[in-house]
Amino acid sequence: MALPILETQSFDLTLPSADIKVKFRPFLVKEEKILLQALESEDQKQVVNALKEIVAACTFGSLNVDDLPTFDLEYIFLNIRAKSVGEVAKLKVLCPDDKTTYTDIEVDLTKIEVQVDDSHTNNIVVDEEKKIGIIMKYPTLSAVDPSMDFTKEQTNKIFDLIANSIYQIYEGEKIYNTTDYTKEELNKFIESLSTKAFSAIQNFYTTMPKLIHEVEVENPKTKVTSKVTLQGLTDFFG
Repeated sequence: MALPILETQSFDLTLPSADIKVKFRPFLVKEEKILLQALESEDQKQVVNALKEIVAACTFGSLNVDDLPTFDLEYIFLNIRAKSVGEVAKLKVLCPDDKTTYTDIEVDLTKIEVQVDDSHTNNIVVDEEKKIGIIMKYPTLSAVDPSMDFTKEQTNKIFDLIANSIYQIYEGEKIYNTTDYTKEELNKFIESLSTKAFSAIQNFYTTMPKLIHEVEVENPKTKVTSKVTLQGLTDFFG
């Protein structure tokens, strides 16, 4: 006689990057085991692979997780986690006033949303006179660390990221698909940009949608109340 199989409830959410509804279920013990093992390894690559594997399984294979923008994948996983182990996450955060004391807080994961900067755009005009512009695509979790600081990263890494994130280049009505060109050709195009155009591309990354939430915390030692910004998936792990 076969053992009974437990039914798992499913839920719906809408992808932040597009008006597309996705059905998902909570993760099961086998998926939680994958996550815990990845976290214990402290290997960023293993953690990323675990997140993608869990999201793929819990969305019933309906998404290509390798192509999902970072913030989409993080948002889906956060919702999966909320339905799996509880909507309230208990976290430890560093108090900003003395930068040494940690305090415990509780965060309602159902209140976390992807925030978009008002100045953000993925259509970047690099030469107004010639009507040359770039359509950018959002980086995936495998391609970039969401906390990447463009003021500190190595130049080669930034150029590689930009080259991989350009979806199309246009000149008036003429469209150039980047899949038709080599990495060397794309790098040569990027190197030909003005510093103003390059800054606009950097702004695309610094202002792109982020999983972000602001909380107030009180330092138990100094009694000072400060605001703390939680950003990126790792900040919401309990």
